[in-house]
Amino acid sequence: MKNIIFKELKELTRDGRFKIAIVISLILLVVATITGINQYQKNNQQYLESAETERKVWETQGEKNPHSAAHYGTYAFKPKFALSLFDYGVTKYTGNSIFLEAHNRHEASFSEATDQTSLARFGTLSINFVLIYLFPLIIILIGYNSYTKEVEHKTLTLLKSQGVHPTKLTLGKWLATFIPVFLLTAIIFLIIGIILSSLENLAFFTWSSLLAIFASYTLYYLIITTITVLISMWSKSSGMSLVSCLIIWIIFSFITPKIATNFANENHPYPSKSEFSTRIAEDRKNGLDGHNPWNKAAKKLEQETLQKYNVDSLSQLPFNYAGYRMQKGEEHEAKIYEKHYNILNEIANNQNNTYKKLSFLSPFFPIRFLSMDIANTSDNLHWKFTKAAEKYRIEKQRFLNNDIKDNSKLGERGYKMSAESFKKLPKFSFTPPTLGEILKDNTQNIFFLSLWFFIPFLGLIITSKKI
Repeated sequence: MKNIIFKELKELTRDGRFKIAIVISLILLVVATITGINQYQKNNQQYLESAETERKVWETQGEKNPHSAAHYGTYAFKPKFALSLFDYGVTKYTGNSIFLEAHNRHEASFSEATDQTSLARFGTLSINFVLIYLFPLIIILIGYNSYTKEVEHKTLTLLKSQGVHPTKLTLGKWLATFIPVFLLTAIIFLIIGIILSSLENLAFFTWSSLLAIFASYTLYYLIITTITVLISMWSKSSGMSLVSCLIIWIIFSFITPKIATNFANENHPYPSKSEFSTRIAEDRKNGLDGHNPWNKAAKKLEQETLQKYNVDSLSQLPFNYAGYRMQKGEEHEAKIYEKHYNILNEIANNQNNTYKKLSFLSPFFPIRFLSMDIANTSDNLHWKFTKAAEKYRIEKQRFLNNDIKDNSKLGERGYKMSAESFKKLPKFSFTPPTLGEILKDNTQNIFFLSLWFFIPFLGLIITSKKI
């Protein structure tokens, strides 16, 4: 096997096509890395400055009525995660900040895609793009004729006559096809890790996460290598093998994702913006309004509160009922928003589950979702961020309404919260899930990747014994 591997690698180093492909890929990687670093540093600096400035504005707004401050609002900013430099995921389209104010739950805004030109529809060059689309082509270039060349040069019979074991011959060619891309990928990930470790103000970078992505891509390349060598064993000529490998690559990378997307959208469609807003408005109309003390729900709350504290009038309560009512109104509205956003989240989960169920069509699905999740650039991470921002918004409203409830009198219209009190509101912070939690959530993706490797590899061994 060792002699077979060295022989194949020696031939490869003499192949001008391989050298050209490697040079082009390395140039693209260098460009993607430089632009990715610049973009990350720029975006991360904007995030740090925006978060600091917004907090300073909040703390220095001076004396103000708490409910006015609630409508004045503040922003929650999504951190720029270190591995987004490697895999952009959906971050360019999901928005970077959420405005937090009383009575309303806003969606994330200021996405990078809104600032891009129409050229962005052709895709963005990233390290992940090169590794997931172009490196499989290099594997195909190396291995498409690994067996057919022996048949065409009539050397397969010679190898048999010399007593070369067919399984060892197959495994030698398989390893020789895989080793160059594996070594190149290992060097790239090592360089990425060193670069990320040297950047300032890096958010949530761990070598373990980078190693997990490296292991995922290694398994993906093993799959492509196995399928490529297997096709070469089944093909009658190198030309037929090359065409077959390229067709498989196109199906894996482009056709099946498009089919799966259309299938998911058709079976689990999102409501339109107007439908979504109308449903929320209908639920809010029939519920508790913290501003309106005369609607049916507000009067019911008033009676329940009087009975709870065993008093005859609101003035006898040990707190300002206006602040109490507004907080109850906020909690009611928050439940409405939670209900409808959970419906959206369920649709998103159903679409993702559709992709996972269709992973038997292509290994591209599991590696794509696994890469985004580990890099913290997936839609799952974005949903977690929006939920954390909403939780903080509710806590902010409780903080302000409780100040009215505890420190003002019923009917006091000119009450203002002290300037120092605004500083007591905790800062918003968002921590992504741990690597263990991410891998646990991606058990199905890991299983399908393993299955995609095991079945073709079994076919490789069985075919080798029949040659």
